Amino acid sequence: MRNIFYLFCVIGLLVSCNYRDSKKYVWHSREVTATAYNSLAYQTSEQPNITAFGDSLKPGMKCIAVSRDLLALGLKHNTLITIEGLEGIYLVKDKMNRRWQNRIDIYMGNDVKAAREWGRKKLTIKYRLEVKDSI
Repeated sequence: MRNIFYLFCVIGLLVSCNYRDSKKYVWHSREVTATAYNSLAYQTSEQPNITAFGDSLKPGMKCIAVSRDLLALGLKHNTLITIEGLEGIYLVKDKMNRRWQNRIDIYMGNDVKAAREWGRKKLTIKYRLEVKDSI
């Protein structure tokens, strides 16, 4: 009897849920050059913990900077990204200097050694974009 009660409670919760995010998304993939950066003034700017979008960076965050041409492809602020060879989801939180093309820069906090060890790699990223209705 108790199990039936719990079952009805779960069903009631599921039925009454209001799905606020009814947007549809699709994942795209792209081969890019990936480098790494740190929040240090000599690598970024006078305010190394503040991104070009105005976000505050803290070591341990999973975020990247993207080249301006990738912004034009839809990899805008807070786009979800997966990076070949790395675990987890990263967010676009910064943009790179205009001189770079088809490139991402992975944020590695203050760990300069880790960033140097990463070096420069060609790899595949996957990024999530909202599907626009064509009505």
